[in-house]
Amino acid sequence: MPGPPKRKEREAGNEPPTPRKKVKGGRERHLKKVGGDACLLRGSDPGGPGLLPPRVLNPSQAFSSCHPGLPPESWEKPKPPLASAEGPAVPSPSPQREKLERFKRMCQLLERVPDTSSSSSDSDSDSDSSGTSLSEDEAPGEARNGRRPARGSSGEKENRGGRRAVRPGSGGPLLSWPLGPAPPPRPPQLERHVVRPPPRSPEPDTLPLAAGSDHPLPRAAWLRVFQHLGPRELCVCMRVCRTWSRWCYDKRLWPRMDLSRRKSLTPPMLSGVVRRQPRALDLSWTGVSKKQLMWLLNRLQGLQELVLSGCSWLSVSALGSAPLPALRLLDLRWIEDVKDSQLRELLLPPPDTKPGQTESRGRLQGVAELRLAGLELTDASLRLLLRHAPQLSALDLSHCAHVGDPSVHLLTAPTSPLRETLVHLNLAGCHRLTDHCLPLFRRCPRLRRLDLRSCRQLSPEACARLAAAGPPGPFRCPEEKLLLKDS
Repeated sequence: MPGPPKRKEREAGNEPPTPRKKVKGGRERHLKKVGGDACLLRGSDPGGPGLLPPRVLNPSQAFSSCHPGLPPESWEKPKPPLASAEGPAVPSPSPQREKLERFKRMCQLLERVPDTSSSSSDSDSDSDSSGTSLSEDEAPGEARNGRRPARGSSGEKENRGGRRAVRPGSGGPLLSWPLGPAPPPRPPQLERHVVRPPPRSPEPDTLPLAAGSDHPLPRAAWLRVFQHLGPRELCVCMRVCRTWSRWCYDKRLWPRMDLSRRKSLTPPMLSGVVRRQPRALDLSWTGVSKKQLMWLLNRLQGLQELVLSGCSWLSVSALGSAPLPALRLLDLRWIEDVKDSQLRELLLPPPDTKPGQTESRGRLQGVAELRLAGLELTDASLRLLLRHAPQLSALDLSHCAHVGDPSVHLLTAPTSPLRETLVHLNLAGCHRLTDHCLPLFRRCPRLRRLDLRSCRQLSPEACARLAAAGPPGPFRCPEEKLLLKDS
């Protein structure tokens, strides 16, 4: 009696052979199923990249490579399946057909392996050429030839300890880390200091002649000659030669510059003013802008007299932000749209005064002569004027419509600093003054000139009595309501 059916016989007897389906992701599963195929496809190292060229194998060689432990007799004489106890055994496929199918599968496997390896190498080269950089551990020769080191090479073993370059989604060592662009290098820190131009060469002391010798007159003698010339003649002398041009820029030759009644001031004119450094500058009735005036005042630190009569307050407001340490005379007559608020900005100390400073000095602290004719001043502005301009010796308040008897009382009060310093006072055209304010002028002992012309409510007899009595001595009246006193 035959024994129990074997496992292979039961499987062969119950189920007819069906064609196998192709399984996706075939490389890994085929390599697991066929264990010895790696020896045919790769070198001595199973993990190395050295692929051998594919060769065509006969069925016996393929079977021996797959089953190296079986003797050759079992290759050609497989045992036929026995009949099972449940029913007659189903005939199995012939050995030749089975060998042929196995041979076809091996050929398909051999064809797939080179294709996948070549496609992976192509993708690697594409990704490398698209902007990824080689690792720093590659040899210079390999980097020049465009080849990457082997998987089992020493360069990869050294890189295993640090960060590895990984391509997203594949796990292959393709991209460098970090993926973003490297930040640009920081520029070197330079020393922070003010760069000034080199000083100008000293002016020559003598005038060189065409013959090669020098003129006998020195520079000091030439400057004394040039001081007797006017601005127009000096400009002509500047065109003679380079030496005279440099000598004529001396600030002693330009004590006063008059640019009045100019519609516009050009940059060459402004630069010429700064180069000559005048002590007195007349910009009355010009179209100077605030920016131009601020540029001038910041470069004329030795300016002593500034005339801005007839200009707009928009340009004159530059005085509120410009330092004027040497200013002694300021002319603001007939400036448009000037009221108490604008004059307050001009008289008050600058807002950047240090907190520990005990004395708050105004911008007009050192001004000795102030001309404010034609402005809309009130008694509040006069109080600020007495506080922040205590050294005034000459004050012009002519044609100020709001000046009256109370204003004269403020100027001559015992607490007023102008009571002892005022020498010249101009109140012409102030129609609110009456005869009651005339005795108040006797409080000013240093008063030498008092102009009360065109004051409608002042009588000539009251002015004559004041001139005869006088503060410390009598006045003379060359004109009606004009009181003068000889010093």
